[in-house]
Parts: sequence; structure tokens; C-alpha cells
Amino acid sequence: MELLAHLLPDTTHIQLENWLLDKTLFAIRLIVSSTQAIAKCPICSLTTHRIHSRYERTLADLPWADYSITIQLRVRKFFCINNLCKRRIFTERLASVTVPWARRTLRMAQRLTDIGLALGGAAGVRLSQRLGFTVSRNTLLSFVRQIPLPSVGLLSTIGVDDFCFRKGQTYGTIVVDLEQNRPVALLKDRSAETLAEWLKAHPNIKIVSRDRAKAYEKGIRLGAQSAIQVADRFHLLQNLAETLYQVFDMHGKAIKVVEETRNQNEATRPDGAAQVPLQPAIPTTQQQELAFKRRTRREALYQQVWDLHSSGWSAPAIARFVGISPTTVFRYLRTPIFPERQGRSDSGIRSLVSPYKNYLLKRWNEGCHEALQLFQEIQPLGYKGSYDTVARYVRRLRSSQGIKTQQWYSIKSLPKVIEPNILSLTPRRAAWLVLRSFESRSANDEKLITLLMAQHPNLAEAMELSTSFGQLVRQRQPEQLDSWLAQANCSTLSPFRRFAKSLREDYDAVKAGVTLSISNGPVEGHINRLKMLKRQMYGRAKLDLLERRFLLAT
Repeated sequence: MELLAHLLPDTTHIQLENWLLDKTLFAIRLIVSSTQAIAKCPICSLTTHRIHSRYERTLADLPWADYSITIQLRVRKFFCINNLCKRRIFTERLASVTVPWARRTLRMAQRLTDIGLALGGAAGVRLSQRLGFTVSRNTLLSFVRQIPLPSVGLLSTIGVDDFCFRKGQTYGTIVVDLEQNRPVALLKDRSAETLAEWLKAHPNIKIVSRDRAKAYEKGIRLGAQSAIQVADRFHLLQNLAETLYQVFDMHGKAIKVVEETRNQNEATRPDGAAQVPLQPAIPTTQQQELAFKRRTRREALYQQVWDLHSSGWSAPAIARFVGISPTTVFRYLRTPIFPERQGRSDSGIRSLVSPYKNYLLKRWNEGCHEALQLFQEIQPLGYKGSYDTVARYVRRLRSSQGIKTQQWYSIKSLPKVIEPNILSLTPRRAAWLVLRSFESRSANDEKLITLLMAQHPNLAEAMELSTSFGQLVRQRQPEQLDSWLAQANCSTLSPFRRFAKSLREDYDAVKAGVTLSISNGPVEGHINRLKMLKRQMYGRAKLDLLERRFLLAT
């Protein structure tokens, strides 16, 4: 009895009178009564000793070992002796045990709150059941929603960025204290007005790091006019990569020529081994005719878009009239040369046969050259694709060794076949290849860059501009920014002229970005954690709940 009394939630204001053990249900009922001589009115705070009546409350408490605990609490009702108080009768409060109208003790509610904060609803229920708690996911989430948000405190340097509630449709804004690397707020949208209103409530902010979004630039200007805006260097390089990609996209044929040259060089190995071609075998005549018809149709649409644009039509009107998306219209209008199709950037990588290529190459080099036999051998290994997929890969193996179809090749010595460890060269990969720092470039990268520059003067000019801008951003050389802007403004490449124009419109923030050491890197890290929480909670992650789980998690 004495041991049980020491395990009560509060040994000062309540006492244990009796206990009941149910071995069948693994349950213990504790009969407890209050020891307070007087009580304080919750309205007027005046103390009284006049008892009105008594009643019992049933509270769930933390389990002991494998036994669930129920507290049968006997409390009293008192008369308020203040004649001016609107409350005539009240129930005594036991603030250290529970809150009014609750069905659980404070310590059990706190444990459930911690579980809900860390795991959410469904996962929290599963853990609670293992720990001996009976609770629903809605109850766990309601506990989390009742937690007050932490105070923001004084802020000096912050970073802002957007995150999606639903990609492409609804977005919010995250605010991070860059000095302490902690998130301080989630805003309901990414509009300038919402950000400006939040900034006005925190007038001590001196520096704000952001991406290149116009809404954030306007919101900071309206809400914290004296704050220094810093354009994040990563986003500057990202905008540069998109600009360079537009130039490469206009010269798709040159990219293909460089890729073919690289593949030919890679196919020549000193050990005599033959590499599997990156691309499938040459398409049939029917496939070539179909591709030509599709290209002719796209080229006609491209010409029609430019004709309508020359007549004064707006891009949305052109999209509705022609029957294509506005994004395609804007892409056509950005390129004065008809953009060729890029092809798949993951060609031959995401095939169903990819997990079994090592086995197929091993068997091929051992002398098994029948597609049907190879297909039958990989089926027990888990292959779920068709025979045609295996046959196409086998044709690529034959072409790597120079074997014609139906040729009797078993009597001749054939070179060993290996799978190349390189990716197809696309305009986007070429853009990021150019933007790599000099220290991270390999010898093969330098060869590709040299081949690209030799293909067309426009490519050489674009790569020189990109390399110089990337260097001034990475090495933070603000004194070179003006000369680079002047050079880009005089360029023959329209994407770089547009990029230079956007930098001039945001000149102060760009200058601060390449001058100060502040960046939005910590903000991006917190966004990754926010995405994880949002995806764990699916449709339940409304702003109030998501904000508490994000800001209060330790």
C-alpha cells in the first residue's frame, strides 16, 4: 500500500484509500481522494471551505508494467462565498493531477502529446498500443493541436522560401532564423502581402535571404523596407543553368554530335572489350517514317506559333487557338530555332532488364547467345518483363561485337562485352556539366566541354558567359558583376540578355548575394524535413497541425 501511494501522480494533495487488482484483465483500480482543506474559486480566486457535495471522477493513468491503471478520484464541490461572483458552486481543482473535464492524468496526456508530436496519428497509435495506451489517432492529433506555438523572439537574419502543400497548386512559406538555424514560422501562402504582414510584426529584422521570386522581393520591400535582401547563390546558379539549358536546347543536333563522338571514343578500349551501345539498335524504316511525320507536325506548330506571335497574339491566346499548353508556347517563343526532341535522358537505364544486365553479360561472355534461353534463365530470378525486351537488349549485344542477325558466330573469337558506365548527354546534363567548378571536373568532362565549344560559336559564347558568372558567384567577386552584366547585355544570345535584365532588376539583392556569406542552404534543409512530415501525414497535414509538428519537434 505504501509503495502504491508513492506512485500516484501527486502525493501532496491526494491520498490512496484502496486498490483493486483484476488479474484477468490485467488492470488495477486505485481509489483516491483529495486532501485539500480549502479550494479556490476558478472565477474570482477567493478561497472557501464550505463543501456543497462530493462526486467521483475516473482518470486513466500511465500503465505499470503490463497492467493498465485507472484512478477513481473522489473530489468535492464547494460554495463560493463571494456574493458578487457569478459562479455559485464550483468543483475543486487538482492542477497537478488533471485538468477540468479531462479523462486522463496530466502525465499520461503529456506522454500521448509527445508521441503524437514525434510520430503523428497512425504511427503514434501503433506505438501507443505497444506501450499499453488505448488511444485513437484523432485524439493524438488533438493533443498536438493544443500545444501553444513557441515564441519567435528577436530576429535579425532570416531566410524565406516556399514549400508545396500540393505541388503545382497550393504553396506556403517557411521562415528560418539563420543565426540559430531554427524554423520560426510557416505562412499560409507565398504571396507578398502575407510575408509583408509577418515582417511588420517583427521590425528588428535586418537581413533577409531569399530566392529570385518576385513575390518575396515585393513582400520584403513592403514589410521590412530597411532590411537587406540577399539573393541566394544556389538559386542564382540555378537560374544560370536554366538560361544555359535554353541555349543548348536550341542546338540539340550539336549535342547529339558530341554524344556520338564521346560514345565512339568510349567504345575504343585498350583491353579490347566491346561496350554495349547506349542507344538501342537503329530504328526500322516504319519507325523512322513515323518519327519524321511527328517532327513535321511539331515544326508546323512551331511555325504557326511564331506567325501568330508576329501578328500580335498573346501566348495564352495562341495556346487556346492552336491547342497546345501555354508552357509549350513560351518555350517555342524563347527559341528562334526549331527545338529538336531531346529523347529520353534515362534511355536504357530504367528498363525492366536493367537489374539482370550483369547476369546477362556474364552468360553472354560465357557463350550463351540465344535470347530465348537467356529470357528463360532470368525468369526464375524475378524478371517480370517480356521476351521482346530481352531480345532488344540481345540485339544491342550483337551490334557491340559486330555480329549480324542469324550469323554463325560460335566458331569465331569474340571480344568480351561490358556495360558502359556513362549517361546519355542531354542539354540539361550538358548545362550542369559546364557549371561544375574547375576542381570537380574530370579529364573526360574537359574533353566534352572542348567538343561542345567547337560545335558552334553560340555554344562557345554561352559557355564562356556561364563559366565566368559561376566563378564570380562561387568565389564571391562582386567587383566583376557590372562588367559581366555589360558583357551579357551585348551578347547575341537572347536567353542571356533576358537573364542579365532580370539580374539588373534585382541588382541590390544579387550584389548582396555575391558579397555576403549568407545563403538559403539551412532553409532548404528544413524544407526537406518539412516534406517528410507532410508526406507522413497525407491529407491531415493542415497548417495548424503541420506547423506544430514542424516547429516543436526537437
